[in-house]
Amino acid sequence: MHTDFYRFLRPIVALGLCLMAAACTQYSSFPDPTLSARDVQLLALAPQSLNRDLDPRRARFRMPNPTNEKVPGTVVVDSDARFLYYIEEGGTALRYEISPGMEAHQWSGVAYVGRKVEWPSWTPGNTARQMVPSLPATVSGGPNNPLGARGIYLHDERGRDTEYRIHGTNEPEMIGMPVSLGCIRMHNIDAIDLYNRIKVGAKVVVR
Repeated sequence: MHTDFYRFLRPIVALGLCLMAAACTQYSSFPDPTLSARDVQLLALAPQSLNRDLDPRRARFRMPNPTNEKVPGTVVVDSDARFLYYIEEGGTALRYEISPGMEAHQWSGVAYVGRKVEWPSWTPGNTARQMVPSLPATVSGGPNNPLGARGIYLHDERGRDTEYRIHGTNEPEMIGMPVSLGCIRMHNIDAIDLYNRIKVGAKVVVR
């Protein structure tokens, strides 16, 4: 009940703070996505971040497209600002707060959505294994999986897996900080929302 109430209250509080600050006159909030029964069950078990979106400078908004990408359905990741933009029709974009890679693992370039998975499993890559040799071979999908509620798998122009993903998280308190090994982390509810919108084959620009 508390979680449902917070999800209802969050966009109202965020928009109120933004308007009070007179900083977002062209911004508008948009609702959380509709969740499946499975999503509701697993999100209730996942780690929660109760302070998300209360800072109007970091909140999730629909806004005038701030990028030079104009094709609807394109995703632009601004690693320095720590925002992801989903480009819409009509000159607007949806802005989500993210965690990019830590400095040594940040990358830039163009990729394409190769596939999408709900509550994906995680197979640690070589870099992760070098850092933590005790990692298991595979972590099953679920509320404590590092990929969180959704995985959007990025491929190169030849269709090869880059091993980078846009995904949810089991560490929501770290969103906004550069902490990953190159993947783009989102709040689980935002990862679900983006997953519902983005198409396989969509262009992803990381800057």
